[in-house]
Amino acid sequence: MPGSVSDAVSSAAPPTQRSRALTVAAGLLAAAVVASLGNAVVALLARAAGASHDFEPLTPPAYVPLTVIGVLLGAIGWAIVRRVAKNPAGLLRWLAPVVVVVSFVPDLALLGGETPGKGALAVGALMAMHVVVSGVAVLAYRRVLPVPVR
Repeated sequence: MPGSVSDAVSSAAPPTQRSRALTVAAGLLAAAVVASLGNAVVALLARAAGASHDFEPLTPPAYVPLTVIGVLLGAIGWAIVRRVAKNPAGLLRWLAPVVVVVSFVPDLALLGGETPGKGALAVGALMAMHVVVSGVAVLAYRRVLPVPVR
């Protein structure tokens, strides 16, 4: 029916743009879920190996939201590099690992802090979680936000 809500919605963006946006959103959601599951495995293995149960960063309420935030912030950064860099593939090839290494700094700072249950094993598990998120996210970005060849 002309003038209906469905007409207004369907004319708001071409179907290919809507489809593309849904593909990106689904890819990022899948990355967040898979990375969260990977982080759950890391946390369980760390606890089984002796990491303290008092170390809250190894609990789902701590790492799941941060995993989602990491996937989303990474996607924003990836999209910016795709859009503005002269050689996005070359830049991302070294930028992604550098960002992961820099993300270790707050984890390493926990070793000297007053965080209950901290220790090398627990902090190492957190660092491994960063690698899990990065690995899963980069695979997702490459699929749903491919880098143009220039």
